[in-house]
Amino acid sequence: MEPSSPTTNLPITPPSGTTVHHPNHHHNHQPNPVPLPRGVYVPMPAFFQPSTPTSLPDDTIDIPATQRHTARLLAAGVSGLVVHGSNGEAVHLSRRERRAAIEAVADTVRHETDSHAPVPILAGCSAQSVRETLELCREAREAGATHALDRGVKLTCGNTGKLARVVEGALRVRAGRDDFFVGGGSADFILQGLVVGAHGTISGFANLAPRACVRIGELFEEGRLKEARALQHEVAKGDWLAIRYGFIGVKAAMPYFHGESEDSCAVPRLPFKRLDQNGQGVREIREGMAGVLEIERRLAAEAVGGK
Repeated sequence: MEPSSPTTNLPITPPSGTTVHHPNHHHNHQPNPVPLPRGVYVPMPAFFQPSTPTSLPDDTIDIPATQRHTARLLAAGVSGLVVHGSNGEAVHLSRRERRAAIEAVADTVRHETDSHAPVPILAGCSAQSVRETLELCREAREAGATHALDRGVKLTCGNTGKLARVVEGALRVRAGRDDFFVGGGSADFILQGLVVGAHGTISGFANLAPRACVRIGELFEEGRLKEARALQHEVAKGDWLAIRYGFIGVKAAMPYFHGESEDSCAVPRLPFKRLDQNGQGVREIREGMAGVLEIERRLAAEAVGGK
């Protein structure tokens, strides 16, 4: 439900997959939210400081690693960031830690981007009761989030037929106004979603290959469908490993893609365990993602050379 309290002044959107805006809200004290821009939204992982012999096995959140990853995604051209989404281990975090993570992302966005074109920060705020959900919405806003995620609507199934029906239904309900953001929840059907009218994607794989995911949308907009298909094929191959191994697999791949310390990014909180960097799972991830890693590095080099 939408909050009616004036203290929860966030546009409310569902979690990764479909996001919703209500520009014609019936309460006068609520602002008219600006529609989310098209593009790639990234459900960020939670970063934890490495354990020491005298510390708990799941130590405190790693703010510097969170900020580095935020800056990395912004430099890649993503349209928005999702904190405490399906990859964010929010259920493993205290309220204080949830707020600190949002603040770290918001501070980096303010530092790295144009204040006249702020990057949306979507914060997961769902809880077991309406009361706590509203409290999380208020705290997320105070920490710097621009939108709240509180509804269990997802399009991670890859069903582009359903996605097309959601797009059509949104246009019909909104009397043809294309201001209701609809996006697929996996990177393996970014192009297919765009073809049926989606506005982008919310994809965990974009933590690893943000430039490749963004580039699919750019090629589609430029009408270069053959190139877009070829890139989508490579992204889909890599994304399958992320889907298969979940957020733990995404974390395990981050040192491989970004050079982050394994201890600062590959560690999930107990009861989840990290993948063995010398085990079969990580070997499969590295082999299956090798093609898209090469593309990601090439796109990064082209971006640096073009400046």
